[in-house]
Amino acid sequence: MIKIAVYGKGGIGKSTVTGNLAAAFASLGKRVIQIGCDPKADSTINLLGGEPVMPVMNYLREHDDEPESIEEISKEGYGGVLCIETGGPTPGLGCAGRGIITTFSLLEDLKLFEKYKPDVVLYDVLGDVVCGGFAAPIREGYASKVLIVTSGEKMALYAANNINSAVKNFADRSYAKVRGIVMNRRNVEDEEEKVRAFAESAGLDIVADIPRSDDIIRCEDKGMTVIEGEPDCQAAKCFLKLAQTLMQEDNDD
Repeated sequence: MIKIAVYGKGGIGKSTVTGNLAAAFASLGKRVIQIGCDPKADSTINLLGGEPVMPVMNYLREHDDEPESIEEISKEGYGGVLCIETGGPTPGLGCAGRGIITTFSLLEDLKLFEKYKPDVVLYDVLGDVVCGGFAAPIREGYASKVLIVTSGEKMALYAANNINSAVKNFADRSYAKVRGIVMNRRNVEDEEEKVRAFAESAGLDIVADIPRSDDIIRCEDKGMTVIEGEPDCQAAKCFLKLAQTLMQEDNDD
């Protein structure tokens, strides 16, 4: 099973990358689960035609009992991708990271992975600071690889460095390891040179180079990924290539 956590600075395009990667895997015949681990709960919306799934934390607040089935807290999106969002606490009242831990515990109780038998699981994680519940996908054994999304912007690279350092802190515990960098271009000055310099200094590969694309923006306005809406565009080809690379690595393992 391919198990990947996608991290990066807030607003850097983690959800765009994760959703398109999920759609790419699905288009290649894989059974995929995407779990959004962000209080905004918008990770999977472009797999669902712009119609969000109810976040797990919202469900728990609105019901006296826990759900009895996965179907109560999930939706199937493009290509059959099973979409789940952790959500978060009522704003100002509680820890968002705790929502991730609570959701993961519930998914274990409902035997999500045993019942759904996915080929691929993707976690889209808020990652400016990798601590507490936000580190759960890498320190609890859910994910085996981490992709760090960054552009050439200073703060995005700063966050990427923090994330890489945090993951390294778990290296001796056989937890997830950073597979590489996804360069999500913002067309800043000397962007490629900056990202490549960071990757080299961190000893990481750039596993994908996603162009700044109006196709992505147009598709997201329609509640779609480019895999669904513009499958022949350059950005879609980049996501498909990344999915194929990760699949080949999994086969080699």
